[in-house]
Amino acid sequence: MWRVRRAVVACEVCQSLVKHSSGIQRNLPLQKLHLVSRSIYRSHHPILKLQRPQSRTSFQQFSSLTNLSLHKLKLSPIKYGYQPRRNFWPARIAARLLKLRYIILGSAVGGGYTAKKTFDEWKDMIPDLSDYKWIVPDFIWEIDEYIDLEKIRKALPTSEDLANLAPDLDKIAESLSLLKDFFTAGSPGETAFRAKDHGSESDKHYKKVSDKEKIDQLQEELLHTQLKYQRILERLEKENKELRKLVLQKDDKGIHHRKLKKSLIDMYSEVLDVLSDYDASYNTQDHLPRVVVVGDQSAGKTSVLEMIAQARIFPRGSGEMMTRSPVKVTLSEGPHHVALFKDSSREFDLTKEEDLAALRHEIELRMRKNVKEGCTVSPETISLNVKGPGLQRMVLVDLPGVINTVTSGMAPDTKETIFSISKAYMQNPNAIILCIQDGSVDAERSIVTDLVSQMDPHGRRTIFVLTKVDLAEKNVASPSRIQQIIEGKLFPMKALGYFAVVTGKGNSSESIEAIREYEEEFFQNSKLLKTSMLKAHQVTTRNLSLAVSDCFWKMVRESVEQQADSFKATRFNLETEWKNNYPRLRELDRNELFEKAKNEILDEVISLSQVTPKHWEEILQQSLWERVSTHVIENIYLPAAQTMNSGTFNTTVDIKLKQWTDKQLPNKAVEVAWETLQEEFSRFMTEPKGKEHDDIFDKLKEAVKEESIKRHKWNDFAEDSLRVIQHNALEDRSISDKQQWDAAIYFMEEALQARLKDTENTIENMIGPDWKKRWMYWKNRTQEQCVHNETKNELEKMLKFSEEHPAYLASDEITTVRKNLESRGVEVDPSLIKDTWHQVYRRHFLKTALNHCNLCRRGFYYYQRHFIDSELECNDVVLFWRIQRMLAITANTLRQQLTNTEVRRLEKNVKEVLEDFAEDGEKKVKLLTGKRVQLAEDLKKVREIQEKLDAFIEALHQEK
Repeated sequence: MWRVRRAVVACEVCQSLVKHSSGIQRNLPLQKLHLVSRSIYRSHHPILKLQRPQSRTSFQQFSSLTNLSLHKLKLSPIKYGYQPRRNFWPARIAARLLKLRYIILGSAVGGGYTAKKTFDEWKDMIPDLSDYKWIVPDFIWEIDEYIDLEKIRKALPTSEDLANLAPDLDKIAESLSLLKDFFTAGSPGETAFRAKDHGSESDKHYKKVSDKEKIDQLQEELLHTQLKYQRILERLEKENKELRKLVLQKDDKGIHHRKLKKSLIDMYSEVLDVLSDYDASYNTQDHLPRVVVVGDQSAGKTSVLEMIAQARIFPRGSGEMMTRSPVKVTLSEGPHHVALFKDSSREFDLTKEEDLAALRHEIELRMRKNVKEGCTVSPETISLNVKGPGLQRMVLVDLPGVINTVTSGMAPDTKETIFSISKAYMQNPNAIILCIQDGSVDAERSIVTDLVSQMDPHGRRTIFVLTKVDLAEKNVASPSRIQQIIEGKLFPMKALGYFAVVTGKGNSSESIEAIREYEEEFFQNSKLLKTSMLKAHQVTTRNLSLAVSDCFWKMVRESVEQQADSFKATRFNLETEWKNNYPRLRELDRNELFEKAKNEILDEVISLSQVTPKHWEEILQQSLWERVSTHVIENIYLPAAQTMNSGTFNTTVDIKLKQWTDKQLPNKAVEVAWETLQEEFSRFMTEPKGKEHDDIFDKLKEAVKEESIKRHKWNDFAEDSLRVIQHNALEDRSISDKQQWDAAIYFMEEALQARLKDTENTIENMIGPDWKKRWMYWKNRTQEQCVHNETKNELEKMLKFSEEHPAYLASDEITTVRKNLESRGVEVDPSLIKDTWHQVYRRHFLKTALNHCNLCRRGFYYYQRHFIDSELECNDVVLFWRIQRMLAITANTLRQQLTNTEVRRLEKNVKEVLEDFAEDGEKKVKLLTGKRVQLAEDLKKVREIQEKLDAFIEALHQEK
């Protein structure tokens, strides 16, 4: 009982020493603890600190084994009686070494020289472990930095107190026996204390062999322990993932009846989406962090991104460039593993193969749509959101792979375009560069590392990833070369961290789960990990995902408030500029201006239905006559009028009218109607509206008008029905009253006078100015005009002698005219005589026809009697009446088609054009331009960005 009581007192002394030690200076960062130690000391223990050897790496280690936090945690004080049972063997050695002190002190008081001699012999036999300090956890070497040993020494009991606690010889024997059992080498009966001669060579050899075996055994035990806890952690994370999925599903179904807020990463992604549409001249859209995935073509960029997203979401091709435009992927946590585009509400279930195939096809279609004709890649970004349980929250941008050579089928500037796109994303000072390098090819063939080193020479925001490590270990002759690549010794670039991953066996049909199992199995058996060329935190895609996510959020927290402040200043400047330049106008952005212009255009289209029928018919009749008058005079009237009698005249007219109606007239009438509709539509669209007119809409209205007219087509059945109507109108010869007779004569006179005027202008241009103009305006005739004038005079003499001359000259008449001109010294060509005769005879004929019109004014009586017993024949007046009536009936028919059908169809086309323009952002930017528009657009964007940033910052603080 006395011995038991003394042992209890000794334990209480040890506890009091630990409790009252006052040498703790600061908390030890949680990330420096060992795996097991961290799980123990996270919420209960402060960490003692001794001198630690210099760290062998210069970057923060990210590992799923440690799941490091970005900020130091405040640890709670020690509680009595708490001693975790799960402890690593170095911790047990440290604890027993502390017990050893008090045993030795007791032995010194009660045991004397024998205990001292035994201790010296044991101390000499302890192997030199200075070269193996890395085996012992870091906190053992740092204990003396946290504990003031001098204060502990002063707190130790005095010799008198120790005398009261001194054990007897039996207690010393028990203590020595405890030491003997503790330092047993491993096999039964073999102890670490061996009384050997120090000068013996065999003992030294045994010591070295024993040390090597122990080191190998410890390394093997360390590796198995790490893998064991890796599997335990994965199991716990999987269970946590299922639990979180259930919780999210309950929230999603509204079981808790609380309103779900947007996730933090979704809010941040919306900010980036708004920034991508912002004016690039301000250079603010690139100052917020995102993870930029860059690498050589076929280096495994897309595979790494798919492993992080836990789904095969990207299109694949054998050796072909598949990533043709940047893809922004926002990863967030959710109850279901789904994907959706920013501009679409369709969700793709990533657990179903058919939805995965549809998603890959949609991404490929969007990429090809973004690529303009004649190009291979495009800078336009595709935004994709991926949600699922257990996903790390971050925003990644997958860029087209960097190429060294432009192959056939690519645009000549493809290489430069890819470089410019990559630089545009990487030059953002807050962008995290995820540099992907293919481990299965020679490091010297890498192009992207030089580009990354230019953008981030100090490696402060770069994470290097070596893919296809399984192929590299199999094919590379020297494994140390892989270690040199991982440590960044073969490249000029520097990085925050270096990681090695395996992206599958090269089979595109492999599932993500199969790739993950293959990756874990490979690294468990890999020599790179066993020989310590790679550390546990540097392998697997899951460790990489944790590291990138931690780095991403650290960068976000450090930069987002600064960006919000810059936008506040920008907003103030824009608002001040608007107030000074446009004090009486509302701040309408481009979309709001488009809606206002859309309403004005639709109102103007509706105005077409308010045009009176009389106005339509007058315009249509006049336009149609202008289009067909030349054909009526030249091809119908003049050939028929040159016949010898009225019967031949009427026969010729009927034949030519029938041919004209069957082939040309209906088509001409439809063209005239369509052009008239266009003219009226343009008049309503372009005429100024007084003070309310805003010229900022002029380009948009003109574009809508042109596109609507281009799309509009007249009804195909209109020509067939119009042909029948026109044919029936031209068949009628019955003039019912004198008023219609006079109207036909008036119409005929106008037509003939217009032709006579045109003919006289032609003759005047042919012969030059007359004597009045020559004297008054000092004008002279050219030599050619003089020849035409002499020829005209000679032909007019011929007509005076024969007023009934036919329309064509005989060959002997041409010879006579030429000889007469030659006798006066004028050389002429027969073709010149014919051309001059055509104009001279035409003028003569038109004057004769006008005289005949005057005679026919009193001929309506004879017309009613069919010109029987009368020398007056007015068949040409009947012809023009038939033409006039046909024009009136055609105009009436076309007016009905316009008001009943075509105006409505045009209005429908205008609406479709406006809808298409509303969806085409480039069109709106091109058609609605100007300083006022751009200023309002920038002001709206800046306000929207600032509001979203403020909401995100508030949510970020609440999450903390």
